[in-house]
Amino acid sequence: MPKAARAYWKGFLRLSLVTIGVEIYNAVESKADITFRQIHKPSGKRVNYEKVVQGIGKIDTKDIVKGYEVDKDTYVTLDPEEIDAVKLESKKTIDLVQFVDAKDIDYRFFERPYFIAPTDELSGEGYVVIRDALRKTGKVGLAQVTISGREWLVAIAPLEDGLVMEMLRYSDELRKPEDFFDEVPGAKPDREMVDLAVQLIEKKSGPFKPDKFEDHYASALKALIQDKLKGRKIVAHEQERPKGGNIVDLMEALKKSVGAAGGKATPTKTSTSSKAKSSRSTKKRA
Repeated sequence: MPKAARAYWKGFLRLSLVTIGVEIYNAVESKADITFRQIHKPSGKRVNYEKVVQGIGKIDTKDIVKGYEVDKDTYVTLDPEEIDAVKLESKKTIDLVQFVDAKDIDYRFFERPYFIAPTDELSGEGYVVIRDALRKTGKVGLAQVTISGREWLVAIAPLEDGLVMEMLRYSDELRKPEDFFDEVPGAKPDREMVDLAVQLIEKKSGPFKPDKFEDHYASALKALIQDKLKGRKIVAHEQERPKGGNIVDLMEALKKSVGAAGGKATPTKTSTSSKAKSSRSTKKRA
């Protein structure tokens, strides 16, 4: 366990009558994030914010409580102790209530990953049993857990020597795809063009190696900051059009793309069939 790692949540993982102690750790480290502060340009000093109430002025932080708006300017206020009084089993227990195939979970539901580790040696045996059972069945376990004032739907799956927990979105959080795809053509595309696109995809396919990709925007932003520190003048350039230009002939563009990917567009049965149909049609017209 890394020295700097701190448990994000502590509780229990339960599979029917098997209950083990677990700790949850953040599986993501945002190294590339560049944060900006709001600065008063004339003075170069940072802008500070004070908590104020209209008609009262500046207030003390200790006098602030959470409130839920039930009507315009009417709130039900809740103290931290009252919020903590809400009794939910998921506050302390991750209960595996259902198991599904990982491929059956739409990737739009995935929110953020966390590592699950056993709290002690006593929990270790049950932990590896659950891990290996999930691996053998190819299933992921669904459960709910309360973290940071919200009950999350989660999926738990084996990962290397341990378990990973992925926070999931609820179904009512997802927008309906049909509301955004109403302008997609309903007619089927030319099969030969689809076959060419398939060839292009296959030529560019390979194993997933995320370390080959870098955050170019963050790198460029860091370089920009260094240029400013050196006193260089920054000139904004007009955004260039992406390479490729306008698609006038989609078929020709696909053939050129396949060629550029290191191959030659191979004729398909579809294209031969299309030519045969075209020939028969020409003879009939004659």
